[in-house]
Order: sequence, then C-alpha cells, then structure tokens
Amino acid sequence: MKKIQLICDGSAIGNPGPGAWASILRYGASERELVGSEPRTTNNRCELRAAIEGLRALREPCDIIAMTDSQYVQQGITEHIARWKENGWRTASHKPVLNQDLWQELDSLASLHTIRWVWVAGHGDHAVQNRCDAMARAAARAEAARLAGGL
Repeated sequence: MKKIQLICDGSAIGNPGPGAWASILRYGASERELVGSEPRTTNNRCELRAAIEGLRALREPCDIIAMTDSQYVQQGITEHIARWKENGWRTASHKPVLNQDLWQELDSLASLHTIRWVWVAGHGDHAVQNRCDAMARAAARAEAARLAGGL
C-alpha cells in the first residue's frame, strides 16, 4: 500500500457563510493540492469536506496519516462515529448528528483505506498545515468576494 499524508483544513467566513476547504496529499516527494469553496456553509462542514475530498482523490487503497487541526473531525471519526451509527445517527442525548451527510460520506471513503487520524494544533509549528490553512482561508475570502460581486 502507498503511504500517503493527507493534510486538510476548512474555513468559513461567518458561521454559516461563504467557506472553503483545502487538502494537501503527499506521497514521497510528490504533492497534490486540492481546494474548493461553497457559498453558504459552516466551518465544521468545510473541515469535513477537506478530509472527504482528499480521500476522494485517491485512486486505490492507501495507508494514510490524516492530519487535521479540527478536533471535531479527529474525535468524530475516531471516537464518536461508531456509536452514532449504532444509535441510528443519533448522539448520546438522542439528537440527530449534525452534518450526518458528510459524516456518512467520510465514513464510506475512510473504510477504503487504513487511516491514522492525527490532530495538529492550528497556526502552530506544522508548516504544511499552516499552508493548507492559508489555502482554505484564501479560497473562503475569494468566495466571499465573488458573492459580493467583487469578482
């Protein structure tokens, strides 16, 4: 299996508001950058979308270290998702899981790979995570400008 690093981040201006996501896939010395935006979304949805799109870009099962600065994503996929599925996509307090559509998509894509999910501090010492964050923030600003008629 190929050993891949997936670095992902999301950003939203307003919550909800215009938002974007970015993913960087690293395989050996090769890198691939992915970026996308949405006109009305939340930061958590952008964080999930970044992981989803990074995994979607892979064409075969891989051994992945997935890095995110989102504890929502890291804890959701490693600690909570199994219980949510057992409970019919309900939380411990019997409320519907927020962003269920994206959690289901992420779960389906993640099942194709061997993944170790790692939380990294946002705006910290991880240069590639910081670059991914900058890409997502720039795409969110561009989406906001587009919606405002600036582009």
